[in-house]
Amino acid sequence: MFGMDSSKTQGKPIPSPENLGEDVIVSPDTRRQNRIPPRQSRTLKWPVLDASGAPNINLATWRFSIEGLVAKPISWNWEEFQALPRVKVFADFHCVTRWSRLGNLWEGVSVRELVDRAGGLLPNAQFVVVYAYDYGWTTNLPAGHFLAEDALVALTHDGEPVTAEHGGPARLIVPQLYAWKSAKWLAGIEFRADDKAGFWERSGYHMRGDPWKEERFGY
Repeated sequence: MFGMDSSKTQGKPIPSPENLGEDVIVSPDTRRQNRIPPRQSRTLKWPVLDASGAPNINLATWRFSIEGLVAKPISWNWEEFQALPRVKVFADFHCVTRWSRLGNLWEGVSVRELVDRAGGLLPNAQFVVVYAYDYGWTTNLPAGHFLAEDALVALTHDGEPVTAEHGGPARLIVPQLYAWKSAKWLAGIEFRADDKAGFWERSGYHMRGDPWKEERFGY
């Protein structure tokens, strides 16, 4: 807690990235002296926020695809996706509505693993549009942030399956951006040469969303 304002941490110990084991990827922001971005406060709970509520997802028909500017567009059904190699990621989680949940342990499939299975990116792939199962919801982000080592499609959170209200069965986690970029109810990824605004971005939210720069609104 050294260097942090105790009024923003609720006075509780903050989970440390130390002694996690060599199999855990540690998000770089969890090594900061102050892990709470500007004008954020820590929550010990995990608030539920979304645009339209959890959709009804049938795992028998669930599919996840990677399309656009990749060498080999690819998709998986739920059984195939479950069989992919998994990683664990220790990361903080910052919501644009000004709360931060510190020290989350996610497990799922690395974004880099998925892109490798799609044959890699084409040279002009600079941006990503993320598609979700909740009524055509989308978000966008730079390909560089999407491909960070600590980005993954999460299937579990703190050892338990990601619940439907929090984006299960599979949600994107991109720890270094505000949480709305970590799309719930993930359905697919499209790599593009141009940046295309998603649901909240069309309403004025930032096209990138770096919490340390307070990129909440506008460009």
